[in-house]
Amino acid sequence: MTISNDSRTRIKKVFEPIALGMGRLGLTPDGLTLIGFGITVVGAILLAGQQWLLGGLVVFIGGVFDMFDGTLARATGKVSPLGAFMDSVFDRWGEAIVYIGIIVGAARSGPDDSTAVVILAAAAMGMAFMVSYTRAKSEGLGFTAGTGMAAVGVMPREVRLVILCLGLVIAGIGDDSPILRIALGIIAIGATITVIQRILHVRSQAKSAATTSIK
Repeated sequence: MTISNDSRTRIKKVFEPIALGMGRLGLTPDGLTLIGFGITVVGAILLAGQQWLLGGLVVFIGGVFDMFDGTLARATGKVSPLGAFMDSVFDRWGEAIVYIGIIVGAARSGPDDSTAVVILAAAAMGMAFMVSYTRAKSEGLGFTAGTGMAAVGVMPREVRLVILCLGLVIAGIGDDSPILRIALGIIAIGATITVIQRILHVRSQAKSAATTSIK
């Protein structure tokens, strides 16, 4: 299962009126990026305090702001390389802080379940960053220009966010740590599969380019 670029466009259209409303309040795309990051940091702090339910909800709200900043930029004609850079950097930064919050919270919960959660959270974080890196590196080398690589793979950022927040919320409601471990495991495995899919995608493109140049 992947999220196509057409699906992404339709989803972002839903958020466009909200983003434009925020723009009318004087908020800029970069401002929304920073607000979303700030909300995510608050969520991570809650997770470090083992507030899984509230932390999961706050992290999800912070992640939704990722929809608003880019949507507002496109709707108002303020798309820029600097804005795209800021968006990507703060997205990765926020994602790292969330996993660190989970690791700290798990470590404080006691020896019974903490080791598994810490290991899985570290694995999920590492593979999530590999998903982003394969996209950034491939695009930097001229493969899959634009947002094409975003649609390659089963575990892009949007899917990771939903799975992680669902796991946190359910774990918080039922105080059921296995749910969080399952969510982190799904992310780690799914992100690994996504990295492989993206490597194969770039490899295919490289072979096609080589064949074309020979002809």
